[in-house]
Order: sequence, then structure tokens, then C-alpha cells
Amino acid sequence: MKKLIALTLLAGTFITTSCVSKKKYVELESQYNDTRSTLAKTQLEKEEIEAKYAKIEERVANYNAKISSLTDSNNARLQQYENVVLSNDDKEQMKAALAKVDQDELAQAQTLEDSMNLIISYNLKKNLDDTLVAEGEEDDITIDIDETVVMITISDKLLFKSGSYRVNPKANDLLERLAAVINSEPALEVMVEGHTDSQTVKPGSYVKDNWDLSVERSTAVIRTLQDKYGVDPQKLIAAGRSSFHPLTENDTKEGRAANRRTRIVILPNLDKFLALLSAN
Repeated sequence: MKKLIALTLLAGTFITTSCVSKKKYVELESQYNDTRSTLAKTQLEKEEIEAKYAKIEERVANYNAKISSLTDSNNARLQQYENVVLSNDDKEQMKAALAKVDQDELAQAQTLEDSMNLIISYNLKKNLDDTLVAEGEEDDITIDIDETVVMITISDKLLFKSGSYRVNPKANDLLERLAAVINSEPALEVMVEGHTDSQTVKPGSYVKDNWDLSVERSTAVIRTLQDKYGVDPQKLIAAGRSSFHPLTENDTKEGRAANRRTRIVILPNLDKFLALLSAN
């Protein structure tokens, strides 16, 4: 009898324990399903928020692009000043360049063209230092700057043999240095002038007269600058002045020697200068 009672109690206890475990399982399963539902809802909300944020980012990017486009358009907008067309970008770059030039010279500039010439002249002066004139050439080369036009005068003693228009090889170093200066400043045009003394050309010579000789000497220098030292031919101008622009009288040997010369005239080219500004 005692055994029967004990078995009955044990069975009851087992049944009670099984019922509790099943209930707990159902409860946990319900919590799990609720968690999954909440997670799915949260994930959906997250995706919706990300989609809204992406749209906002796209709108902001579009607004920034429009602002940038309008700024570029405004900066590139052309305006006319004293018959010269400039953009706002050009003006800003000119201001930066003018800040470097001699302020006393700048105060004397009357027009926009004067200011542009000052910038080009400043850039050129930086390169026309003592290295252009090598040791021993001081008496054969002179450099003068008249406002913004640079004039380099070279005696024929250095460039040519008497009565010849073939460039003397000893002038190669000078012409190479000169070409480096010309090539360093794109906004330039260079006129090479040939000058002679007043003595007439000997009969039977391979040149007709002083006009012929002065032109041949000018073009000989130009060909050397172009062919040997890579100067852009579009920047070069040949001019023969014969004997009609003497520096001094032709009645002495020294005077005639001074008048036999080649003059390099370096001219600012404003159109090219403006093109350079727009390209920066």
C-alpha cells in the first residue's frame, strides 16, 4: 500500500513538472515571436529612414551643384573694361599679379592696359638679370626698358663678322640665354631689328645694299632663335632698318661701330596675356 501511494505521488509530481515546462516553453516562444516581429518592424523603419536620408543627401548634393554652377557662371561672366573683356576670375588674378609690381609705377598707370603692361614688364624684368650678359660682353650688350618695352641692343662685333649676315658661333651662348628669357614669358612678341652704318656695300657683294644687309641679319638671328633654340616663330618679327636710325654720327670708326647693331625689341602682347589669365 505504501508503495502504491509513493508511485502515485511520483507520477503526480512528474505530470506537474511537465505542465510547468510546457507553459514556460509557450511563453518563451511567444516572447521570441514578439522579438522577431519587433526586429522586423525596426528593420523596416531603418530602411525607410535610410531611404529618406538618401533622398535628402541627393537634394543637398543637387543644391550644392547648382550653387557651384552659378558661382562658376558668375566668375566666368564677361565684362568689358576700357574695350578689354575680362571675367571676374581674370580680375582676381590681375589683382594678385599687380600686388607684386612696383607700387610707385602702378600709381602712374592711367588705364587698364597700362596695368596689364606693368604685369608683363614685371615678369620679364625678373628674367632679365645679370645672367643675360656674360662676363666680357658688358660693352657689346645694353638693356633698356622704356615703360614696358624692353630693348636689348647687341653690337655686330658680337653677332656677325664684318659685311656678313651669318651668325657668329661665339654669339650662340648669348642667343641661347635670350631664347630662354623669351620662352619663359608666353605673353610676348619679339621684334629683331637689323641696323647698319652709312657706308655703302662694296660692288659685287652678295648683298645688294644696307637694306638687304640689315634684313638678312635680322632674319639670321630669328632663324637661330627659332630653329636652334625653339622660340615660337609666331612670336617673332623681322625688321631691317638699314642705316636710317643711327645711334650717333657715322663720321668716325667708333660711331660707325656703334651704329652697326641688332636690336631685340620685346613687346607685351595683351591678347596672349588675357588668354593666359583665362587658362589659369
